[in-house]
Amino acid sequence: MQVPPVFIDIPLEDQTQELRGYLKSLGAEISEERSPKGIEDDLHKIIGVCDACFKEGNEPQVELVLNDIVSIMVLVSPERAENIILAFCEKLTKAQGQKLGEVCLRALWLLYQSLDERSAMRYPVYYHLLQIARQTDQIKSIFQDIEKLKQQFKLCPLSNEELQKLYRLLHQVLVKSNQSEQAAKVMIELLGTYTDKTASHAREDAIRCITTAIADPNTFLLEPLLDLKPVHILKGQLIHDLLSIFVSENLAAYLKFYQEHKEFITSQGLNHEQNMRKMRLLSFMQLAETTPEMSFDTIERELQIKKEEVEAFIIQVLKTKLVSARMDQSAKKVFVSSTMHRTFVRSQWQHLRDVLQSWKNNLAVVQEGMKSVTAAQAELMNQPMQAV
Repeated sequence: MQVPPVFIDIPLEDQTQELRGYLKSLGAEISEERSPKGIEDDLHKIIGVCDACFKEGNEPQVELVLNDIVSIMVLVSPERAENIILAFCEKLTKAQGQKLGEVCLRALWLLYQSLDERSAMRYPVYYHLLQIARQTDQIKSIFQDIEKLKQQFKLCPLSNEELQKLYRLLHQVLVKSNQSEQAAKVMIELLGTYTDKTASHAREDAIRCITTAIADPNTFLLEPLLDLKPVHILKGQLIHDLLSIFVSENLAAYLKFYQEHKEFITSQGLNHEQNMRKMRLLSFMQLAETTPEMSFDTIERELQIKKEEVEAFIIQVLKTKLVSARMDQSAKKVFVSSTMHRTFVRSQWQHLRDVLQSWKNNLAVVQEGMKSVTAAQAELMNQPMQAV
């Protein structure tokens, strides 16, 4: 995010007096005189009424005021700046309107970047940044991916409670911004913060993780969720049964579950038609694992779609890149060359081990062959040339 520079270049005491005078001219209840208690008290009073400039609707001027406050704030000693920073964050999160919200987001981002990487105040500032990003739909300005976020707090590690609070809010913001893939990754990170002792307290987070993954049209590999401790705690409950269907069952199993638990599906905020689309794709992948040559009739029957919809469905499958296949319209068949496995059982791990071992052995044979060729060439080059 690009932040405009601060243009006021005068002593701090004069800056606070300028800000006081400007805010008073806008109708703020503040004296123009500097506080005898020092810069910190000046900042408290200025921040308390700085929203007076919000009413003007002049975003560039608002940005200058906020950036000027930040430029003074970062010079206050860390042990005395905590309450000032928190007050500033609270004030900016209350700004109304898209343009004004974006201005506040940039000002708070400037503060965040100005803080020392070891500062404990980076956490509350970033949390408030997420709140403003949710209001303005500007999450991409302050978040790229979960790994980069971890790096930002590497020198000032967060507690489990802080991480959980941060990840919950971040997940909400990403879902609101239709970044379902990133949201799913954040939710998995959130569940990973729970231990065996605390997993039972993560029920709501675990349910939200499952429903988000099921609802995401681009998430097809759900088996890893079953290994998460908070998800394992849900075993025997309807939400876990539903997840298991999306992990390894077919369309028929989902339809049976839906007929028996329609209200449950709705109560979780899930859409039956969207679930059907995903289950058809997952069922096709399952078929492709064991049936590399499929007729249109088989697809029509197993996936419960109309005859005239089969070709369009196959094209949809190929677009996902989950399956590599060739469609023969004249023969009304699909020839599958490879597919992503929904689950990876012990026999598949053993098969993979055998393939890798065979590949390793073949490489060793090739390597020995190359050594023989190299030795033969060297011997040939070392032989004396015979006169013609």
